[in-house]
Parts: sequence; C-alpha cells; structure tokens
Amino acid sequence: MVIDIKNLHKSYGDVEAVKGINMQVKKGEMFGLVGPDGAGKTTTMRILCGLLSPDEGEVSLFEKDITKNRKEIQNKIGYLSQKFSLYGDLSVDENIEFFADIHNVTDYEKRRDELLEFTRLTPFRNRLADKLSGGMKQKLALACSLIHKPEILFLDEPTTGVDPVSRRDFWKILSDLQKEGITIFMTTPYLDEAERCNRIALMNEGKIISLDTPKNVKASINKEVIEIMCDDIKKAFSALKDYKEFDVQIYGDRINVGVENYSEDFKTIESALTKAGVKILTHRVITPSLEFVFINLIKKAS
Repeated sequence: MVIDIKNLHKSYGDVEAVKGINMQVKKGEMFGLVGPDGAGKTTTMRILCGLLSPDEGEVSLFEKDITKNRKEIQNKIGYLSQKFSLYGDLSVDENIEFFADIHNVTDYEKRRDELLEFTRLTPFRNRLADKLSGGMKQKLALACSLIHKPEILFLDEPTTGVDPVSRRDFWKILSDLQKEGITIFMTTPYLDEAERCNRIALMNEGKIISLDTPKNVKASINKEVIEIMCDDIKKAFSALKDYKEFDVQIYGDRINVGVENYSEDFKTIESALTKAGVKILTHRVITPSLEFVFINLIKKAS
C-alpha cells in the first residue's frame, strides 16, 4: 500500500474535522474521497501531504510515517490544492520553470515540453497565467505539480468551477496519468466524477461511511430503486415521504423510491399516489446512483 491511514483524528479548537478514519490506497490506483463541503476531505488530504499534523493516529506513505519523514515524502508527491498558487504575471513556461526550481529539477526543458503537449498548452506557453481561462489554469497547475515526476498525485477538488469541456479534458489527462502508473488520490464533491475512480470513500462529518468500488458501494444498500415520472412530483413526494419503509428522493422531474421488493412495494406506492390524486406517467427499476446511496447512508447514520 502506498497510503495507509489508521485511526486519524484532527480538530480545530472544539470542531473535530476528522473522526478516527481508516483507509488504504494501492499503488497505481485512482482513489476518490467524496463528500460535501465540511466533510473533512481537505483536512485529510493536507495531513497526507505533510501540511498539517494529525492530533492522533498513524499516517504512512511509501511505508514511512509522514510526521517523521515529511521532506523525503514530499519530494515524491505532487499536490494540486483548491486554490493553486499560480503566478499571474509569469507566463505558462515561466510558471513551470519556477516549480521546477522549487523541486530542484535541473534539465527540466524536455519534461516541460512533454507536459505542455500532454495538457495541450503548447500554443499558449508564452501567455501570462492571468490571461488563461479557468480550465487552462487548472491544466497549468497540474503541469506544475507533475514537473518533478511524483509517484502520488494529490488533487483537491480539481474540477470545481471548471467548465464541462475542460472538465472532460482534465479527466482524460488523469486517465492517461494513471496508465503511466501514477497513484491518484483526489477529493471531489461530484458523485458523477467518483464513478470514474477505482475505489471511493464516502465521507460525511469527519467519518468514512462507506469504502469500496463505486459498483460495490451502490450495491451495499441492498435496495431496488424505482424511478417514477408523474404529473405532480411535489404531491407524490408528500404522499410517500411518511412511509418509513421507503427511501424517497427527488431528482429534477423524477422521483426515486428505494424499496425492499419491487413487485410487492410498487403496489403500495401506486395505491398511495392514486389516493393522493397523482397520475404515474412511467416507471422503471434502475441501478441506484451514488447520490442516492450517499443520501441513504447519511440518513441511516443520523
């Protein structure tokens, strides 16, 4: 395992941000730490990068304690923070050169050219960082974090605020990096992005509430999900929300209902909606989304 976390705790005053989490990450894996703002994701990542010290627990990277081998470990990792410090008055080339100097990388020109080609920034290499779009700034930040050839790449919500096209390009780049054998550890609030990871940990209020492959996490709730389209979503939700045996969630113009047994429970749903004057337009059994599972697990934990 390239990352091993045991009973990690971290508090800020009276606020306990991380509450005794445990996880391991394998070499070459793309691992996603997923959860809402305030879940403890960034705190966990900053501890892994040696930027914060844990209050309690053990954190090892490359089988070495981060608190005792901080400098050695930091030379083998890349870190892309939520607000990466690019220098706006430096060009794309100059920003990469600056980060090469920080990491004591000599003869970086060939590596820089490869990264510019990789991130499709070659045509913009002389442009000032301040003049780049949001997506291009993230690509430049990524190139800067890769200049010293890290073995683990830490990405803290890398696509937040990035347009959909740039977001797709960014994921293509990450996929190619993983093929090169780099371990990727990322945080994200986007559950659709989590689907792309080999394994994920769902985090809420400082705790890990599920950890497995996306497929296994979705299967873990042991429920069938019925997706219903009807003529009055709000009325349908009101009619079903008090049934304790159902997990009812609204997604746009559809309502999803988690049930134990479709053939038996749909009769109850149909009856309840008919009684409330709601007409079912279509319905089908679907695989639960990660969002559905996450909300279901949070409800169980509360």
